[in-house]
Amino acid sequence: MNPNLNLLQPYPFQRLRDLFKGVTPNADYAAINLSIGEPKHATPQLIKDALVNNLAGLASYPTTIGVPALREAISHWITRRYNVPVLNPETAILPVTGSREALFAFAQVIIDNTKPNPVVISPNPFYQIYEGAAFLAGATPYFLNTLPENQHAMDFESVPVDVLNRTQLAYVCSPGNPSGKVMTLAQWKTIFELSDKYGFVIAADECYSEIYFNEKNPPLGALQAAYLLGRSHANLIVFSSLSKRSNVPGMRSGFVAGDEKIIEKFALYRTYHGCAMNPAVQAASIAAWNDEAHVIENRRLYAEKFKIVTPMLNDALQVEMPDAAFYLWARSNIPDTEFALKLYRDFNVTVLPGSYLAREAHGVNPGEGFVRLALVASLDECIDAAKRIQQLSS
Repeated sequence: MNPNLNLLQPYPFQRLRDLFKGVTPNADYAAINLSIGEPKHATPQLIKDALVNNLAGLASYPTTIGVPALREAISHWITRRYNVPVLNPETAILPVTGSREALFAFAQVIIDNTKPNPVVISPNPFYQIYEGAAFLAGATPYFLNTLPENQHAMDFESVPVDVLNRTQLAYVCSPGNPSGKVMTLAQWKTIFELSDKYGFVIAADECYSEIYFNEKNPPLGALQAAYLLGRSHANLIVFSSLSKRSNVPGMRSGFVAGDEKIIEKFALYRTYHGCAMNPAVQAASIAAWNDEAHVIENRRLYAEKFKIVTPMLNDALQVEMPDAAFYLWARSNIPDTEFALKLYRDFNVTVLPGSYLAREAHGVNPGEGFVRLALVASLDECIDAAKRIQQLSS
């Protein structure tokens, strides 16, 4: 067995199950689950139709790089969304079977174990795939705490030089999970300059990029930041997904884009890895990337929930509107695990303790004292959950 498997920690939701073990929730209340970031809005009909109408594609093996029409649809979407020059669909874009597996596989391609003590920089709190990817690639995660007092930004300038000298990969999530913060152009500039100086690759996780609340001010993307700063895509790869944007988490469809040399090597790896996208899913993905109407409606539904629910929680939790994404990152006045347990036991609402999304680093667990609420349930359920949280805290 690979000994690095022993470094993997239980997933947050396993820890949550362990926390609730033996606890019976109050049956007077219907269950409401706000713990997992799984979209619950309806999958658009145009995507389902495209999937069904292309089932004949199941008779053929798909290629790793996908059909040209899919890569072209992704390229055109990137240009429309970020107002950047068209990326070459043949060399700068690669379809992937969801951003999760791609984020994990990417570290296996990038990390060079012939060099001593490789490091992977990760935000903290973070998406646990980053940590697992680092360990299984034979690298050590270096956690950059993202704290409220620094606007949840990754303070790359605080990383010691000896760590930067060993850093080969940095995961960056914007809009962030769980804070919902969007990185500024100045913050991107700092990361790019350090990447240029120390040679590490940037993996920009942008799976929440299309969930935001101001149609006139969409979140800044990494490719867009690079263009605005007049730099190339050297050592930059962006990861995006249809799961949240188009309410198709079960379809497992996304893409990576950026540095063509890295894309070439990643495609080689994936040829052996066996992650080619289902032909029917490719057809449905083309339909999804080519349509924005359903995405605008999706944002409207989230905006309505956040507008109503956020002020309802102000007296119970320290909470504010995120820049983007569909999470509320709220500070509790009692320990986060205690809050989650009481809310589940007494009111049958499930939320995720913030400490489960972070690691103790630099003397602190930056998720401690926070809870993450995913406003993915219906509007009525989210309102009901907020009322129950008010009762818990009264």
